[in-house]
Amino acid sequence: MAFHTMVLNTKNYWCKFNNRLKGAEMDKMLQHKQEQYGIRNEAMEFPMMCVISFVYICNARCPNCPYTNSEIRADYKDRPLMNDDTFKIIAEQCGEYGAWIRMSGGGEPMLHPKAVELMEYAKKVGAKVGLITNGSRFDEEDSIRLLEAQIDMIEFSVDASDPETYAKVRTGLNWDTLVRNVKRMVDMRNKLKSATKIIASGVNQVGVDIDEVAKYWEPIVDTFQKRKYLTWGINDPNKSADSTPYLPPEEMIPCPFIFERLNIDSRGKVMVCGFDIAAVTDMGNVHEKSIKEIWHGEGFEYYRQKHLEKKAKEIQMCRDCPDWKYRSWKHNYWKIIKTAESKRKEVLSFQESEGCVSDK
Repeated sequence: MAFHTMVLNTKNYWCKFNNRLKGAEMDKMLQHKQEQYGIRNEAMEFPMMCVISFVYICNARCPNCPYTNSEIRADYKDRPLMNDDTFKIIAEQCGEYGAWIRMSGGGEPMLHPKAVELMEYAKKVGAKVGLITNGSRFDEEDSIRLLEAQIDMIEFSVDASDPETYAKVRTGLNWDTLVRNVKRMVDMRNKLKSATKIIASGVNQVGVDIDEVAKYWEPIVDTFQKRKYLTWGINDPNKSADSTPYLPPEEMIPCPFIFERLNIDSRGKVMVCGFDIAAVTDMGNVHEKSIKEIWHGEGFEYYRQKHLEKKAKEIQMCRDCPDWKYRSWKHNYWKIIKTAESKRKEVLSFQESEGCVSDK
């Protein structure tokens, strides 16, 4: 049976979790499941998102980073930076379908000497671009170019609300630089009336008051995302400050990632999902097959079929994945995009009405 026709029906599930606000306990309901599972409508022809490991170098030594705690970067000494031709292959194919390129994985994307130029290229060929950055490497010129290129979203990984905590969780980086760069990016975005959404995110980990982090950053950016502490099978799970699952493991709910996105390393090799940061799986290479061919290939078909049949534990990669339970069909990147876009429009609309935005 073709993968796009396979579905799995379940009852809606509402997952409760405790969210501390101003010292008070408050129950909040988030929906993580849905009635029917299968390939997402937007991913029928082509993945909604290609997550790329653009670089395998970094200027930080974050203790919650699996690359800090492993030898994976050493395995990419032959290709620490994605080549131009590899990136352009991905960008052009994503552009044909209006899909996202998510600049992530491996290290700090802005350390790539052609980062801005290549993101500009991706936008020119029709791709959507989401940049995840530690915020340390922006100057005014880079910021203007990215905003004028209308890259779709910039996510600053902040993880703290004060310099002391930041020094611990973002070792090697400077708090004042982060705050200056984020505020400048937002101010310039508003002045330029750019379509770029700007968000901040923090990992809910031991030693960090995630609610204080949210309280600090939410007034500055379009929205703040609280991230689960993920291990990738490498980090210490005891450092998570919230281990409540989104998808209860005993229910074997299909993982949404294989139905919406794929991951590509700096060599052009496609992995089945983001958990496989060491590139153990090999679904094909973009230099040998099109992304569409790989997306519709036997490899992804096998994974999807197993998940829909609730037999994913027969796959070692999935059986050993400690982060599957933190995937959500509802509370996800696509929801963050909508929330951020709504806030961006509100800010620009307010400033326009108050005469705060120049027409130049």
